[in-house]
Amino acid sequence: MRNNPAEAQKASDIIDSSPVSRFQTRTLLLCGLVLFMDGFDAQTIGFLAPSIAESTRIPVNTFGPIFSAGLFGLMIAAMLAGPVADRWGRRWPIIISTLTLALFSLLTAFSTSFGELLIYRFLTGLGLGGALPNVVALSSEYVPKRLMAVLVAALFCGLPLGGFVCGTLSSAMLPVWGWQSVFYAGGILPFVLSLFLIPLLPESVRFLSQRGGDTQKIAELLAPVAAGRVGIPFAAPAAKPKGVSVKFLFTEGRAAGTVLLWIPNFMNLLLMYVILNWLPALLRAAGMTVSDGVAATSFFSLGGILGTLSQGFLIKSGGPNRILASEFGLCGLLVAGIAAAAESRAAVIILAFLLGFLVIGAQAGLNVLAAQFYPTLVRSTGVGWALGMGRIGSIVGPLLAGMLLSRQWQPGQVLLAGAAPAFLALVSILFGRWTPGGGGSR
Repeated sequence: MRNNPAEAQKASDIIDSSPVSRFQTRTLLLCGLVLFMDGFDAQTIGFLAPSIAESTRIPVNTFGPIFSAGLFGLMIAAMLAGPVADRWGRRWPIIISTLTLALFSLLTAFSTSFGELLIYRFLTGLGLGGALPNVVALSSEYVPKRLMAVLVAALFCGLPLGGFVCGTLSSAMLPVWGWQSVFYAGGILPFVLSLFLIPLLPESVRFLSQRGGDTQKIAELLAPVAAGRVGIPFAAPAAKPKGVSVKFLFTEGRAAGTVLLWIPNFMNLLLMYVILNWLPALLRAAGMTVSDGVAATSFFSLGGILGTLSQGFLIKSGGPNRILASEFGLCGLLVAGIAAAAESRAAVIILAFLLGFLVIGAQAGLNVLAAQFYPTLVRSTGVGWALGMGRIGSIVGPLLAGMLLSRQWQPGQVLLAGAAPAFLALVSILFGRWTPGGGGSR
């Protein structure tokens, strides 16, 4: 027997009115570890491309399709996993995606040809993409609304932290054990994590309550959140939308907001993945050592950690549109600065750190914006498609950089061109200030 309609949203009310419990903290930590492994594995190929090229005799300037293969898999999985999760739940898509990531990262270590690298990076991307939108949805649905911007943005420091650790380990492991060892680490660690996710990661209680799930299960999930304040509360199920959930991204006043979320995601991830995948090679071509390039990219990720941690507080104090517009404006200036200072190791590392603070921090802000914008019933779909559209940019970026290099563009010119997407993202954020809120009910 279910509660009457007057009690709908009670699960949300309990979460929003309660302090953050140990159960919620554990759930957020598990989500953060998934993002950490995503960040680690997403960046291995960029760090290791020069060494793989030397070992396999694959020219490094042909790695554009290999970089983009993983991102293409990520895009497909993000777009498909969102609707799946909005129908059947967030938990198992996260676990299966983590196992997929582990398996194909391990197999990448055995690659000896261009074709094998291309296939394994595509399949690794499926694991990366399947996890991201569902981690955003699950974590946001266990966070009180008053703390959502801060906690969900802070959670995303796992992505740049994973990239930073990957860069640090790559520098230490490459000379001793070779590039394959980094892929071994990138496969074993998420496999071990998945063994903890299976017993410990809960399903979203907001999702279960709005879908009319097992009331006893809902009560069990709410009990540690409510700390004994309630008996067996649960929400009456919301009316289930009929049809493909993607179409609901464009109804109830959400169309303009959806498009204006897609544009900065596209532009920001285009810029981010040009830097992550090509910066070591571009700096090497400009006269720096491979280690200098890896160091600059690692400091880009380190800046991203701090940017992500601070993003929620910045958004809470200044508002998302104002903060994101400022970040994208500064991104364009810093990219131009790196292009001008490409021969100075110290200047490049400082500028890379600041650029990481802005670019990766802005991506965390865009993820928070998407999670707030869409209601629970289409949240995974909304976040997944925003990330998926962004991943189109992340595919186009490395390919475009490779094409420009093949046309004899200098490294500084390629970097300078990266200012354009930052300014286009700025324009879309400014237009987004005049769009309706989109009914982001929880």
